[in-house]
Amino acid sequence: MTDHPNQVPAEFVPPSVWRNPWHFLAFGFGSGTLPKAPGTWGSLVALPFIPLWQMLPDWGYWLMLGITMLFGFWLCGKVADDLRVHDHEGIVWDEMVGMWITLWLVPEGWYWLLAGFLVFRFFDILKPWPIRWIDRHVHGGVGIMLDDVLAGVFAWLAMQGLVWCFT
Repeated sequence: MTDHPNQVPAEFVPPSVWRNPWHFLAFGFGSGTLPKAPGTWGSLVALPFIPLWQMLPDWGYWLMLGITMLFGFWLCGKVADDLRVHDHEGIVWDEMVGMWITLWLVPEGWYWLLAGFLVFRFFDILKPWPIRWIDRHVHGGVGIMLDDVLAGVFAWLAMQGLVWCFT
């Protein structure tokens, strides 16, 4: 979610989402086309990946984070360029990566997934400094991704505090 002046509302769904595999990925396997709060839908779509990634060693999960983040810089930039917009609200790959960051090193269990989802959405929507500044001033694929990566880092820190308190 952003209040960037050049953002295209999620209500406009480019037909390319269903024809172009890069657009389909950037739109969170189509979840970014859902009405109302596409970032929330994209965050939910990220959740089924977590139990799979938690089977990896910690360094393997970390490696997946790096790969999906670097890929996201390219992917989000490419799709935004293809659509000729700065940041279409339906591009939710960035929210997915933010969720995956949030839940790194978090214990298994549905309640941890729920807590991570809520904490990430809190930081992604509130956008405390410097997240809001990045959202408004950094452009291209890096700008689309970086605010959600940073929201994921903030949420990860909060989740590590919760893990420390409750385990």
